[in-house]
Amino acid sequence: MRKNKHTEVNPENKEVIKQEVETQEAPQPEETAEQEADKIADDFEIMTQKCAELNDKNLRLMAEFDNYRKRTLKERTELYKSAGESVLVNMLPLIDDFDRALKAMEISEDVKSVKEGIDLIYTKFIAFLIQNGVKSIPTENELFNTDLHEAITTFPAPSEELKGIIIDCISKGYTLNDKVIRFSKVVVGE
Repeated sequence: MRKNKHTEVNPENKEVIKQEVETQEAPQPEETAEQEADKIADDFEIMTQKCAELNDKNLRLMAEFDNYRKRTLKERTELYKSAGESVLVNMLPLIDDFDRALKAMEISEDVKSVKEGIDLIYTKFIAFLIQNGVKSIPTENELFNTDLHEAITTFPAPSEELKGIIIDCISKGYTLNDKVIRFSKVVVGE
């Protein structure tokens, strides 16, 4: 039978091994507690630093967001104040045309030429509205649509085909970029 190497130990070596094992297995309790306390203190200090860093980042982010909010609010306010500026500037030539037409009406005796001038200004104004996305809502012989029209009154339809059809337009309606900004006021056949 073979003997295991580990089972054969010299008695003198046994004592040396035993002392080594005891010193390795039983570390001094005071050093371990101190080491653990130092480790906990180090961990606490690291966590405190991380917490301070995160708090600082959070404060900076909140300040940055507050600045962004104030800046966009200011820009929006300025936009509301000057939003119609370009439209109004483009309307100034129309006002000039009306001024000239009014002066011409005072001194001119030719009603036909004054009427032609007013028609030109009207055409120019309609073209200006179309350029800016404003379109009139069609009403003549159209089917009544509550999304586009407002019925002022109803009128007995002369024929069966005219029931639900717009008979007369009292006031034109307009859309701005396909959104109704004023409903057409109409008379509907019943």
